[in-house]
Amino acid sequence: MKKILAGVLCTAMAASLLGMSSFADETEAAGNGLAEDGKFVVGFDAEYPPYGYMDDNGDYTGFDLELAAAVCDLEGWELVARPIDWDSKDMELGSGNIDCIWNGFTMNGREDSYTFSVPYVDNSQVIVTAEDTGIASLDDLAGKIVGVQADSAALSLLEDGGDQADLGATFGELQQFGDYNTAFAELQAGSLDAVAIDIGVANYQIAGREGYVILDEYLNSEQYAVGFKLGNDALCGIINADLATLLENGTFDEIAAKYEDMGIPADMLCLAESLGVEAETEADA
Repeated sequence: MKKILAGVLCTAMAASLLGMSSFADETEAAGNGLAEDGKFVVGFDAEYPPYGYMDDNGDYTGFDLELAAAVCDLEGWELVARPIDWDSKDMELGSGNIDCIWNGFTMNGREDSYTFSVPYVDNSQVIVTAEDTGIASLDDLAGKIVGVQADSAALSLLEDGGDQADLGATFGELQQFGDYNTAFAELQAGSLDAVAIDIGVANYQIAGREGYVILDEYLNSEQYAVGFKLGNDALCGIINADLATLLENGTFDEIAAKYEDMGIPADMLCLAESLGVEAETEADA
Protein backbone atom coordinates (compact mmCIF):
# COMPACT_ATOMS: atom_id res chain seq x y z
CA MET A 1 0.00 0.00 0.00
CA LYS A 2 2.79 2.43 0.91
CA LYS A 3 4.33 2.34 -2.58
CA ILE A 4 0.93 2.74 -4.24
CA LEU A 5 -0.07 5.59 -1.94
CA ALA A 6 3.23 7.33 -2.53
CA GLY A 7 2.46 7.36 -6.24
CA VAL A 8 -1.03 8.65 -5.58
CA LEU A 9 0.31 11.42 -3.37
CA CYS A 10 2.92 12.41 -5.94
CA THR A 11 0.25 12.66 -8.62
CA ALA A 12 -2.09 14.57 -6.34
CA MET A 13 0.66 16.91 -5.16
CA ALA A 14 1.73 17.56 -8.72
CA ALA A 15 -1.83 18.58 -9.56
CA SER A 16 -1.88 20.74 -6.46
CA LEU A 17 1.39 22.46 -7.32
CA LEU A 18 0.19 23.13 -10.84
CA GLY A 19 -2.91 24.67 -9.35
CA MET A 20 -0.86 26.67 -6.83
CA SER A 21 1.35 28.09 -9.57
CA SER A 22 -1.60 30.02 -10.93
CA PHE A 23 -3.59 30.16 -7.71
CA ALA A 24 -2.60 33.70 -6.79
CA ASP A 25 -3.68 35.01 -10.19
CA GLU A 26 -6.89 33.01 -10.22
CA THR A 27 -8.08 34.30 -6.86
CA GLU A 28 -8.77 37.59 -8.63
CA ALA A 29 -11.46 35.86 -10.69
CA ALA A 30 -14.66 34.99 -8.85
CA GLY A 31 -14.95 31.29 -8.13
CA ASN A 32 -11.40 30.35 -9.19
CA GLY A 33 -9.83 30.36 -5.73
CA LEU A 34 -10.66 31.16 -2.15
CA ALA A 35 -13.41 33.76 -1.94
CA GLU A 36 -11.63 35.35 1.02
CA ASP A 37 -7.88 35.26 1.56
CA GLY A 38 -6.94 32.62 4.12
CA LYS A 39 -10.54 31.50 4.66
CA PHE A 40 -12.14 28.34 3.29
CA VAL A 41 -15.89 28.99 3.12
CA VAL A 42 -17.84 25.73 3.04
CA GLY A 43 -21.53 25.79 2.16
CA PHE A 44 -23.56 23.11 3.91
CA ASP A 45 -27.06 22.13 5.00
CA ALA A 46 -27.17 22.53 8.79
CA GLU A 47 -30.07 20.06 8.97
CA TYR A 48 -28.27 17.14 7.34
CA PRO A 49 -26.81 14.90 10.05
CA PRO A 50 -24.41 13.15 10.24
CA TYR A 51 -22.69 15.14 7.46
CA GLY A 52 -23.50 18.63 8.72
CA TYR A 53 -25.58 19.73 11.71
CA MET A 54 -25.60 21.71 14.97
CA ASP A 55 -24.53 19.73 18.04
CA ASP A 56 -25.88 20.01 21.60
CA ASN A 57 -23.41 22.81 22.31
CA GLY A 58 -24.70 24.91 19.45
CA ASP A 59 -21.64 24.29 17.28
CA TYR A 60 -21.72 23.18 13.67
CA THR A 61 -20.14 19.79 13.15
CA GLY A 62 -20.49 16.59 11.15
CA PHE A 63 -18.41 14.18 9.10
CA ASP A 64 -17.96 16.55 6.17
CA LEU A 65 -17.24 19.60 8.31
CA GLU A 66 -14.60 17.69 10.26
CA LEU A 67 -12.95 16.68 7.00
CA ALA A 68 -13.03 20.32 5.86
CA ALA A 69 -11.49 21.39 9.18
CA ALA A 70 -8.70 18.82 8.72
CA VAL A 71 -7.98 20.24 5.26
CA CYS A 72 -7.79 23.73 6.76
CA ASP A 73 -5.30 22.47 9.32
CA LEU A 74 -3.07 21.23 6.50
CA GLU A 75 -3.34 24.48 4.53
CA GLY A 76 -3.27 26.95 7.41
CA TRP A 77 -6.71 28.24 6.43
CA GLU A 78 -9.57 29.34 8.65
CA LEU A 79 -12.69 27.22 8.17
CA VAL A 80 -15.89 29.20 7.73
CA ALA A 81 -18.86 26.82 7.94
CA ARG A 82 -21.70 28.66 6.23
CA PRO A 83 -25.22 27.19 6.48
CA ILE A 84 -27.19 27.56 3.25
CA ASP A 85 -30.65 26.74 1.96
CA TRP A 86 -30.05 23.63 -0.11
CA ASP A 87 -32.18 24.84 -2.99
CA SER A 88 -30.06 28.04 -3.12
CA LYS A 89 -26.71 26.27 -3.27
CA ASP A 90 -26.06 27.09 -6.93
CA MET A 91 -26.66 30.80 -6.32
CA GLU A 92 -24.36 30.74 -3.28
CA LEU A 93 -21.58 29.01 -5.21
CA GLY A 94 -21.97 31.03 -8.39
CA SER A 95 -21.94 34.36 -6.54
CA GLY A 96 -18.77 33.49 -4.64
CA ASN A 97 -20.45 33.48 -1.23
CA ILE A 98 -19.01 30.00 -0.68
CA ASP A 99 -15.91 28.24 -2.01
CA CYS A 100 -17.49 24.81 -2.25
CA ILE A 101 -20.45 22.62 -1.36
CA TRP A 102 -19.28 19.98 1.10
CA ASN A 103 -22.24 18.24 2.65
CA GLY A 104 -23.27 14.84 1.39
CA PHE A 105 -23.28 16.23 -2.15
CA THR A 106 -24.15 13.73 -4.87
CA MET A 107 -21.88 14.07 -7.90
CA ASN A 108 -23.64 11.64 -10.26
CA GLY A 109 -25.61 13.42 -12.94
CA ARG A 110 -24.13 16.79 -11.96
CA GLU A 111 -20.71 16.42 -13.56
CA ASP A 112 -21.45 19.03 -16.21
CA SER A 113 -22.54 21.62 -13.66
CA TYR A 114 -19.71 21.48 -11.10
CA THR A 115 -16.03 20.63 -10.77
CA PHE A 116 -15.89 17.74 -8.32
CA SER A 117 -13.24 16.34 -6.04
CA VAL A 118 -12.57 12.62 -5.98
CA PRO A 119 -15.55 10.78 -4.45
CA TYR A 120 -15.13 9.72 -0.83
CA VAL A 121 -18.47 8.11 0.16
CA ASP A 122 -20.65 5.55 -1.61
CA ASN A 123 -24.26 6.52 -1.09
CA SER A 124 -27.69 5.14 -1.96
CA GLN A 125 -31.12 6.74 -2.10
CA VAL A 126 -33.61 4.78 0.00
CA ILE A 127 -37.17 4.84 1.32
CA VAL A 128 -37.91 5.13 5.05
CA THR A 129 -41.35 4.36 6.43
CA ALA A 130 -43.00 3.37 9.69
CA GLU A 131 -43.06 -0.34 10.45
CA ASP A 132 -46.84 -0.45 10.79
CA THR A 133 -47.72 1.15 7.42
CA GLY A 134 -47.81 -2.10 5.49
CA ILE A 135 -45.29 -0.67 3.02
CA ALA A 136 -42.74 -3.41 2.33
CA SER A 137 -41.66 -2.68 -1.24
CA LEU A 138 -41.43 0.16 -3.73
CA ASP A 139 -44.64 -1.07 -5.38
CA ASP A 140 -46.45 -0.48 -2.10
CA LEU A 141 -45.81 3.26 -2.42
CA ALA A 142 -48.52 3.59 -5.09
CA GLY A 143 -51.04 6.19 -3.98
CA LYS A 144 -48.95 7.15 -0.94
CA ILE A 145 -47.67 10.55 0.18
CA VAL A 146 -43.86 10.60 0.02
CA GLY A 147 -41.62 13.36 1.35
CA VAL A 148 -38.29 14.49 -0.10
CA GLN A 149 -35.86 17.38 0.33
CA ALA A 150 -36.14 20.19 -2.19
CA ASP A 151 -33.46 20.18 -4.91
CA SER A 152 -32.07 16.87 -3.63
CA ALA A 153 -30.72 13.86 -5.51
CA ALA A 154 -33.76 11.87 -4.38
CA LEU A 155 -36.09 14.49 -5.88
CA SER A 156 -34.16 14.41 -9.16
CA LEU A 157 -34.60 10.64 -9.29
CA LEU A 158 -38.36 10.76 -8.76
CA GLU A 159 -39.26 13.78 -10.88
CA ASP A 160 -40.03 13.72 -14.59
CA GLY A 161 -36.89 12.69 -16.45
CA GLY A 162 -35.36 10.96 -13.42
CA ASP A 163 -34.32 7.32 -13.33
CA GLN A 164 -37.21 6.56 -10.95
CA ALA A 165 -39.77 8.89 -12.57
CA ASP A 166 -42.09 5.96 -13.31
CA LEU A 167 -42.11 5.08 -9.61
CA GLY A 168 -42.67 8.70 -8.62
CA ALA A 169 -45.64 8.89 -10.96
CA THR A 170 -47.39 6.20 -8.90
CA PHE A 171 -47.27 8.26 -5.70
CA GLY A 172 -50.38 9.98 -4.49
CA GLU A 173 -48.21 13.03 -3.83
CA LEU A 174 -44.52 13.91 -3.69
CA GLN A 175 -44.06 16.64 -1.07
CA GLN A 176 -40.88 18.75 -0.88
CA PHE A 177 -39.31 20.02 2.35
CA GLY A 178 -36.48 22.39 3.06
CA ASP A 179 -34.69 19.80 5.19
CA TYR A 180 -35.03 16.18 6.25
CA ASN A 181 -35.57 16.95 9.95
CA THR A 182 -38.86 18.58 8.97
CA ALA A 183 -39.73 15.68 6.68
CA PHE A 184 -39.18 13.18 9.47
CA ALA A 185 -41.31 15.25 11.84
CA GLU A 186 -44.12 15.00 9.29
CA LEU A 187 -43.51 11.26 8.97
CA GLN A 188 -43.80 10.88 12.73
CA ALA A 189 -46.97 12.97 12.75
CA GLY A 190 -48.52 10.69 10.14
CA SER A 191 -48.74 13.37 7.45
CA LEU A 192 -46.34 11.37 5.27
CA ASP A 193 -46.35 7.68 4.45
CA ALA A 194 -42.65 7.56 3.56
CA VAL A 195 -39.53 9.63 2.96
CA ALA A 196 -37.05 9.28 0.07
CA ILE A 197 -33.61 10.03 1.47
CA ASP A 198 -29.85 9.35 1.42
CA ILE A 199 -29.00 6.17 3.29
CA GLY A 200 -26.47 7.78 5.65
CA VAL A 201 -28.99 10.38 6.76
CA ALA A 202 -31.67 7.69 6.99
CA ASN A 203 -29.44 5.59 9.25
CA TYR A 204 -28.88 8.60 11.49
CA GLN A 205 -32.56 9.55 11.65
CA ILE A 206 -33.96 6.11 12.46
CA ALA A 207 -31.20 5.35 14.99
CA GLY A 208 -32.87 7.78 17.38
CA ARG A 209 -36.44 6.72 16.58
CA GLU A 210 -38.17 3.38 17.18
CA GLY A 211 -40.62 1.91 14.74
CA TYR A 212 -39.06 2.97 11.42
CA VAL A 213 -37.43 0.90 8.70
CA ILE A 214 -35.49 1.29 5.46
CA LEU A 215 -36.98 -0.69 2.58
CA ASP A 216 -34.77 -3.44 1.21
CA GLU A 217 -35.19 -2.09 -2.34
CA TYR A 218 -32.97 0.94 -2.95
CA LEU A 219 -33.78 3.71 -5.41
CA ASN A 220 -30.20 3.95 -6.73
CA SER A 221 -26.52 4.02 -5.88
CA GLU A 222 -24.30 7.11 -6.19
CA GLN A 223 -21.26 8.85 -4.70
CA TYR A 224 -20.53 11.95 -2.65
CA ALA A 225 -17.81 14.46 -3.55
CA VAL A 226 -16.90 18.07 -2.81
CA GLY A 227 -18.50 20.38 -5.37
CA PHE A 228 -16.73 23.50 -6.68
CA LYS A 229 -17.77 26.12 -9.20
CA LEU A 230 -17.34 24.66 -12.67
CA GLY A 231 -13.78 25.30 -13.83
CA ASN A 232 -12.28 25.87 -10.38
CA ASP A 233 -9.62 23.22 -10.99
CA ALA A 234 -6.99 24.98 -8.88
CA LEU A 235 -8.88 24.77 -5.59
CA CYS A 236 -10.20 21.32 -6.43
CA GLY A 237 -6.65 20.08 -7.03
CA ILE A 238 -5.55 21.35 -3.62
CA ILE A 239 -8.45 19.62 -1.87
CA ASN A 240 -7.80 16.36 -3.73
CA ALA A 241 -4.15 16.43 -2.64
CA ASP A 242 -5.20 17.15 0.95
CA LEU A 243 -7.70 14.29 0.95
CA ALA A 244 -4.91 11.96 -0.19
CA THR A 245 -2.76 13.24 2.68
CA LEU A 246 -5.57 12.75 5.20
CA LEU A 247 -5.96 9.17 4.00
CA GLU A 248 -2.22 8.53 4.17
CA ASN A 249 -1.75 9.95 7.68
CA GLY A 250 -4.81 8.20 9.11
CA THR A 251 -6.86 11.32 9.80
CA PHE A 252 -9.60 10.38 7.32
CA ASP A 253 -10.14 7.00 9.00
CA GLU A 254 -10.01 8.57 12.48
CA ILE A 255 -12.75 11.03 11.59
CA ALA A 256 -14.81 8.35 9.83
CA ALA A 257 -14.63 6.06 12.88
CA LYS A 258 -16.44 8.69 14.95
CA TYR A 259 -19.42 8.47 12.60
CA GLU A 260 -19.52 4.72 12.03
CA ASP A 261 -22.37 4.31 14.53
CA MET A 262 -24.07 7.51 13.35
CA GLY A 263 -25.04 6.35 9.88
CA ILE A 264 -21.74 6.09 7.96
CA PRO A 265 -20.43 2.51 8.25
CA ALA A 266 -16.96 1.73 6.98
CA ASP A 267 -18.27 -0.03 3.88
CA MET A 268 -19.65 3.30 2.60
CA LEU A 269 -16.19 4.89 2.47
CA CYS A 270 -14.62 4.92 -0.98
CA LEU A 271 -11.77 7.46 -0.82
CA ALA A 272 -9.04 4.81 -0.93
CA GLU A 273 -10.68 3.18 -3.95
CA SER A 274 -11.08 6.55 -5.66
CA LEU A 275 -7.38 7.27 -5.19
CA GLY A 276 -6.37 3.79 -6.35
CA VAL A 277 -5.06 2.77 -2.94
CA GLU A 278 -5.25 -0.93 -2.19
CA ALA A 279 -5.91 -2.32 1.26
CA GLU A 280 -2.72 -2.88 3.17
CA THR A 281 -1.64 -6.47 3.73
CA GLU A 282 0.89 -7.92 6.17
CA ALA A 283 3.38 -8.20 3.29
CA ASP A 284 2.99 -4.46 2.56
CA ALA A 285 3.44 -3.39 6.18
